[in-house]
Amino acid sequence: MKLPGPDHPITITANPRRVRVSAGNVVIAESSDALSLKEASYPAVNYLPRKDANMALLKRSERTTHCPYKGDASYFSIVADGKTIADAIWTYENPFPAMTEISGHLAFYPDKVKIEEVV
Repeated sequence: MKLPGPDHPITITANPRRVRVSAGNVVIAESSDALSLKEASYPAVNYLPRKDANMALLKRSERTTHCPYKGDASYFSIVADGKTIADAIWTYENPFPAMTEISGHLAFYPDKVKIEEVV
């Protein structure tokens, strides 16, 4: 486990805008409670609360990965509109202590779904 610091900063802030995630014409999640995680030089990632996602459209995947800063990630595929988008979502169900804010949240790959900030 590594801790964020000056050489690898990670900040988590509330996104003041409403975030909508869709696959085709199907809204997968929409939230006014998204968190924006900015890690080192990577683009910011929105993490949406599970309560604001249509979990009926998600199917847990076998895929897992490990981040030395956040912990072990689990993945979900999206099943909507007769299509499956494999491993489109990741989540840290038991993140390391420094990242507990993202527990219970979902993040989405922008090359697999449409992520937009709406008014």
